[in-house]
Amino acid sequence: MSMLMKNGKRSSRRQIAIKGVKDGVLMLPGDQYRVILEASSINFELKSSDEQDVIIDTYRGFLNSLPCPVQIVTRIREMDMAKYLDEFRVASANEEDPTYREQINSYAEFVQGLVTRNKILSRRFYVVIPHSDSDRSGFDGAFEQLTLNAEIVSKGLGRLGIQARRLGSLEVLDLFYSFYNPGLAKRQPIMQQTMKLLKESYV
Repeated sequence: MSMLMKNGKRSSRRQIAIKGVKDGVLMLPGDQYRVILEASSINFELKSSDEQDVIIDTYRGFLNSLPCPVQIVTRIREMDMAKYLDEFRVASANEEDPTYREQINSYAEFVQGLVTRNKILSRRFYVVIPHSDSDRSGFDGAFEQLTLNAEIVSKGLGRLGIQARRLGSLEVLDLFYSFYNPGLAKRQPIMQQTMKLLKESYV
């Protein structure tokens, strides 16, 4: 529970009313369920006018074929370049060839200067697929319907040249954890914490 606390005062889980996550399905109050797809991107501006027209027409068809409403979330985060630069420092220390070592150091200095002058941002795209269990079919029925809808959405995105994959339970938790604990998530990623606990449990 401590991993889902915000400012040590109020549980983020209570704040966003999450009942739990099972088999990659986010369970919410009121018999509401969600699955989350992580989607790649395409550079629309670099396409020719003909290609753009095809993409627009395909996207229109995709929207018309949706089996349910969807939510598209774009997440922009400042990248933590410290670990990236640390890898080059280690590589430089282990490199015996002076020429290669100089090239590694030169590149690391270039990246360090770039980071100092500019923020390096990453963009992640998510498609949230909802399901309301109005017929009281329970989790199994919701899971089956969400799986079907997720496949339809993934295929529709594929026709646009966008790859989509469904997040697992741990990835869903990690996503919300990083949303509500951005500072802590950098220092103690939930994925790493969980794997550490699992290893300790089975050693």
